[in-house]
Amino acid sequence: MDAIASYFKFGERGTTFNTELKAGVTTFLVMAYIIIVNPSILAAAGIDPVAAAAATALVAGVLSIAMGLASNYPIALAAGLGINGVVAFFLAQPRENGGLGLTAAGAMGVIVLEGLVVLVLVLVGLREAIMNAVPTFLKRSIAVGIGLFILFIGFVDAGLIIRPAAGPVPVAFVFPNSAAHYLTYLGLLITVVLYVRKVPAALLLSIVITTSIAILIGVVPVPPDLVQAPKFDTIGAFDVTNVFAVTGVLVAILTIFTLMLTDFFDTMGTATAIAEQAELTTEEGRVPGIGSVLLVDSVGAVAGGAAGISSNTSFIESAAGVAEGGRTGLTAVVVGVLFLLAIPLTPLVALVPFAATGPVLILVGYLMATLIKGIDFNDVEVGLPALLTIVLMPLTFNITIGIGAGFISFVVIKLVRGKMADIHPLMWLVAFAFLIYFAQAPLTTLFDQISGRPV
Repeated sequence: MDAIASYFKFGERGTTFNTELKAGVTTFLVMAYIIIVNPSILAAAGIDPVAAAAATALVAGVLSIAMGLASNYPIALAAGLGINGVVAFFLAQPRENGGLGLTAAGAMGVIVLEGLVVLVLVLVGLREAIMNAVPTFLKRSIAVGIGLFILFIGFVDAGLIIRPAAGPVPVAFVFPNSAAHYLTYLGLLITVVLYVRKVPAALLLSIVITTSIAILIGVVPVPPDLVQAPKFDTIGAFDVTNVFAVTGVLVAILTIFTLMLTDFFDTMGTATAIAEQAELTTEEGRVPGIGSVLLVDSVGAVAGGAAGISSNTSFIESAAGVAEGGRTGLTAVVVGVLFLLAIPLTPLVALVPFAATGPVLILVGYLMATLIKGIDFNDVEVGLPALLTIVLMPLTFNITIGIGAGFISFVVIKLVRGKMADIHPLMWLVAFAFLIYFAQAPLTTLFDQISGRPV
């Protein structure tokens, strides 16, 4: 016990073993929903939910332990909401459905590649520099847009918003006309009530309660082979060549680049927020030793893709454990151990209907969207780029388009107002890259003609 206290600096940070244990349990309970929600999203890409659940718990467990031991911060990791939506609803969707047409393994290959790029940037010390180049309001706008994207996915998964087969509108609301629809509304009510009443593990509890009701009323049949060993079929199911073969070199590079940007902006904000809450930042608001946090987080993106369950990242839900007194990496280690212990239960994910996970996505989307309060929409230099970033993500079902529109419009507005000095050199580079992305159709045709590839 003395060795543990010394390694995690209990005395220096004013904590105890029991406090860290309680904090770890608390963080796990508020994060455990990801074992169910991540597979439910990835199912849209044709990935086996039961296998994805086991890998989700496994990777989250290993990475959370690694974060605790390497950084000594109470920050846990798991599959991030947002990029998994890009994988399921864009990368792995057929072109006729507005997707990129990659295989599920090809989509995970993109995640591996973008994770490797981020890892290299961390190792050479550029990740923090690039983070500082992006205006704060754009970072917030990206988070808000991803929140609305997740909320939209929740409504779509629950079958309450559909794409009409014909008619003048691109999407339509489905008024409740089935037991599953009514169950979704009940699940949303349960989720909101538990959350506003500040019930511990509200999201996980809402999934359990709604699923139990679904079984009782027959919405979800109990499969005869429910009791089975966990499956890990997704591990190693990635292909880094598929994106180049399907889209061509130019589009492949731009896709990797834009996903890297999406993965890029989350960790710094999460780490800073958690460290500030734990009173571990410096007077200047910096996080001591953040390099180790960024390193483990970057490895998480690669590991998540290689395991076939999308990028893993630092979870803002770690704040729950900090609120319980967690101040060291032991909190994250406890979370990781609990994720590993949960693996034998992952086959139960087959019982969970979208009516149970949809409401959770809606609430998580709301929580991310609350960052909109920090954006000054009265200033056109801020408000217009922010609005384009936020709105285009759910409307196009594509996070990349929202980010690109925001970055380009920011540079253009600053330019026409004669405020070039306000534009960081890296912003010029990123905006130019997004211009190429939006012009990918004619540029790809030109590239194919030059290279002799069939058009």
